[in-house]
Amino acid sequence: MSLHTRQLVVDIPGRAAPAPLDLDLEAGQCWAILGPNGAGKTTLLHTLAGLRAPRSGQIMLDDTPLAAISRRDIARRIGVLFQEHEAAFPATVQEVALTGRHPYLELWQNEREEDFRRVAAALAAMDLAGLERRMNDTLSGGERQRLALATVLVQAPQLYLLDEPTNHLDLHHQVSALRQIQAQIRQGCGAVMALHDINLAARWCDHALLLDANGGVTYGTARDVLTTEKLSVLYQHPVRRIADGDHYVFVPG
Repeated sequence: MSLHTRQLVVDIPGRAAPAPLDLDLEAGQCWAILGPNGAGKTTLLHTLAGLRAPRSGQIMLDDTPLAAISRRDIARRIGVLFQEHEAAFPATVQEVALTGRHPYLELWQNEREEDFRRVAAALAAMDLAGLERRMNDTLSGGERQRLALATVLVQAPQLYLLDEPTNHLDLHHQVSALRQIQAQIRQGCGAVMALHDINLAARWCDHALLLDANGGVTYGTARDVLTTEKLSVLYQHPVRRIADGDHYVFVPG
């Protein structure tokens, strides 16, 4: 599955129109969205998911306009991780994760054995095995984040749109979560992640999109986009790149 934008302009209230985007998000790719606070990273993700109307332009899912696809079919193909995960109502960890299977169930249909197997596997992958009966409002911030990631994995979409997937996670769980996303990409999915950590983007993503505070955009391969010059302009602060064997890390200048 692929997602394409043509002259897409996201609608950020109270802001001048940002530059139009002509993106081609293909299966097997992992994109990072980087930019300062308020640049529109979340708005772009929600627009790509069809949750917000663009100011202008078009989004195509394969060869079909996203606006012409039912929400149910979109939910089977696109999974969204939101930035915040407030418990709307009391539920167990297992019950929350099972909501990822709702796009595949008919009205009033009960979950199937396959759905429970998917939930068990996703909870184990997110280090939540054994917490199935815990209430969601008793979880820590990191546990809620891992549960939200598990729920998206249970949904089994072809494209993952992830808003700060490492938010609230310690180092071990950051790496574990990104490995799970990378595993989905190796199986033919695609991913777009809004991140604040340049080094996570450099380590895990092969493409990058930079959104600056004035509506400017730069995008392409991570190698071409994640440069000290471009990042220093993006964040309005000097950025240095330090070699670490075959890899490199970015640090404030």
